[in-house]
Amino acid sequence: MHAIVIPAYGDSSVLEYAERPDPEPGPGEVLVEVAATGVNFIDVYHREGRYPMPLPLVPGNEGAGTVTAVGPGVTDVVPGDRVGWASVMGSYATKAVVPADKLVRLPEGLSPDLAAAVLLQGLTAHYLTHSTYAVRSGDDVLVHAAAGGMGLLLVQMAKLRGARVIGTVSSAEKEKLARQAGADEIVGYEGFPEAVREITDGAGVHVVYDGVGAATFEGSLASLRPRGMMALYGAASGPVPPFDPQRLNAGGSLFLTRPTLAHYTATREELLSRANDLLGWVASGALKVHVSQRYPLAEARRAHDDLEGRRTTGKLLLIP
Repeated sequence: MHAIVIPAYGDSSVLEYAERPDPEPGPGEVLVEVAATGVNFIDVYHREGRYPMPLPLVPGNEGAGTVTAVGPGVTDVVPGDRVGWASVMGSYATKAVVPADKLVRLPEGLSPDLAAAVLLQGLTAHYLTHSTYAVRSGDDVLVHAAAGGMGLLLVQMAKLRGARVIGTVSSAEKEKLARQAGADEIVGYEGFPEAVREITDGAGVHVVYDGVGAATFEGSLASLRPRGMMALYGAASGPVPPFDPQRLNAGGSLFLTRPTLAHYTATREELLSRANDLLGWVASGALKVHVSQRYPLAEARRAHDDLEGRRTTGKLLLIP
């Protein structure tokens, strides 16, 4: 098999395309022939060492493919099943060993490309809009990077729940994509808190979904109405510096949370409930997945460079 390996932390140049021994599934595990792997910002954090993990490391948290072998004790899936997964390391490879309890079966007619493109970000968007802050009809919602892979899904899910969605973007091309996804209003990053206040007649939004981090943090807080919530789910521009919690009081008894997917798929039942919603929407066409670029697995460096350079919209995939 072949895989992308990180031997040391650093920029994209540390990503190595290497031959490795074929893995074998252990108890409770499944071997999958990978058809597509999703590229996410968390992969960059792992590569940089921002989220340290033992090295050498095969990165990648999301993929889809076909089961080729099962380990002892596995009864839920059999060879030939089409499956997808999220939050499982080692997905930048032609073959992956995945815990059986992390797998979800793909609906008939749903391609592995779309499954690999939507699972990690889609499950994240689901918990953000349905649990972290359960969007209600009539809510005003601010989504940063509204034309990115996460942003497009957040916009659509917030609209499915009846919200008015304001999105931030950095170009006319990205504005078009965000509007196609259902965003009601689009603003640039420069002066966005003031623009949000104007759109909401001075009230502010009920919730901000912010995966940008340091560059937007203060403005996101300033965009909230009293008792509004900021869901800080990422840090694409860098981590947020320490701040005085009194800032939340001064802004109107605001709420701030830094959630992560693992805590919202803590049980098999919760994972399947969210995945069934998500994949059902994609299969029915209620949720559109925008795959902007497919790269050969060997070109993972280029995928990371494009992602970090903000040269992309929608989702990036690696194809073994």
